[in-house]
Amino acid sequence: MRENFALLCEEEEFSLESVQKMEKSLHGLVKSDVLLCFELVFVGQEEIRRLNKEMRGIDRVTDVLSFPALDGIFQKPIRKKDFRYELDEEGRLIVGSIALCKERAAEQAKEYGHSYERELNYLIVHGVLHCLGYDHEDEKDKKVMREKEEEILLKMGITRQGENE
Repeated sequence: MRENFALLCEEEEFSLESVQKMEKSLHGLVKSDVLLCFELVFVGQEEIRRLNKEMRGIDRVTDVLSFPALDGIFQKPIRKKDFRYELDEEGRLIVGSIALCKERAAEQAKEYGHSYERELNYLIVHGVLHCLGYDHEDEKDKKVMREKEEEILLKMGITRQGENE
């Protein structure tokens, strides 16, 4: 099986180069014989607050929300034959959607003392992992998810100390 990821994003905030770097860094994360796609949408504070309230019952601005499209895929191979009715007209499998609030990402970058680029990439990776079934509700799951996030960011050349080290 081959690994294939595509990040579908029309926002200028995340350059084609950044998208390609992210896609390359996700290789090896999941075995699949189909192109796995993630829709990435940048939204403002009002929209992310509305979505958070509507979907999670939490009436506040948040940084990123994930909307997984598939159940039962956590740490399993994703085969085309198992999801043939979920494929789009181009034969791609949409794994989920990610809504990201740029303003909140910028605020958090300042709070944590790192670059906006690092925060943006971290939040996208975080969203992708949620769409793939990762979670951080308990300490064991949180540890697994954090390690995977750092592994992917490291492949991108992004560390806690700085970018491209």
